[in-house]
Amino acid sequence: MIQGIIVQLRSPGPILFQLGPITIRWYGFLIALAVLIGVVLAQQLGKRRQISPELVADMAMWLVIGAIPMARIYYVLFQWENYAGRPQDIIAIWQGGIAIHGAIIGGIIAGIIFAKINRQSFWQLADIVAPSLILGQAIGRWGNFFNSEAFGTPTDLPWKLYIPPSHRPIQYLEFDYFHPTFLYESLWNLLVFLLLLYLFLGDGKNNKKLKKGTIFVVYLIAYSLGRVWIEGLRTDSLMLGGIRVAQLVSITAILVGIIALFWLYVLGKELPDVIDD
Repeated sequence: MIQGIIVQLRSPGPILFQLGPITIRWYGFLIALAVLIGVVLAQQLGKRRQISPELVADMAMWLVIGAIPMARIYYVLFQWENYAGRPQDIIAIWQGGIAIHGAIIGGIIAGIIFAKINRQSFWQLADIVAPSLILGQAIGRWGNFFNSEAFGTPTDLPWKLYIPPSHRPIQYLEFDYFHPTFLYESLWNLLVFLLLLYLFLGDGKNNKKLKKGTIFVVYLIAYSLGRVWIEGLRTDSLMLGGIRVAQLVSITAILVGIIALFWLYVLGKELPDVIDD
């Protein structure tokens, strides 16, 4: 009985604190925290690749500007029926509703532009950012917990998540507890983070030098593997017809990643970059 009580999760609500007219929400706080931790970590990793902390900080601004708006646009496009009648809510990102795949796409575009302007290897920068990115995803997923969103199908497992009736899909109104898919993905992302950090810190040891882009490619494959099965449990997936968009994108990312590793280590070629070595 005690164990069941410990692992039954229940959100305290989306608001961290209020001070007069100022409202700080958990979702926004966790995103800000993830960015801050990510920048510090990337700066430390960048030093190991002779990339200055100042350049990493500048890049972080580009990535945030590229990633967050694209994450929102991506989400809104696939949920347009919910926003067509209330366009003022499109910018209400603090209420939740961003898509990590949109953020990744926006970040990649911003990263390519930044790398080209600063005459840096995009893949070198991507390898530095990848551990911070997956750690930020692990942190950010807890925003879904506080918002009582992005949960799975009903379950009676010991680690079940309570969802208030107002947040339940109509077909599941009679159920109280659901799979905490936010927790599954957060834990999976932490494991991927440890893998990427191990690869990064071990790079070059025993004369085993990873090729540029390897760590980012491993990130794409490892994160996507977890997302495919976790997405299958969710009740709020973005859909394209009868297809879960996140699963489609994740499978595509896995295939692209496998091709990239084949290109790097079987064919022995470098990935196309924005600058010439």
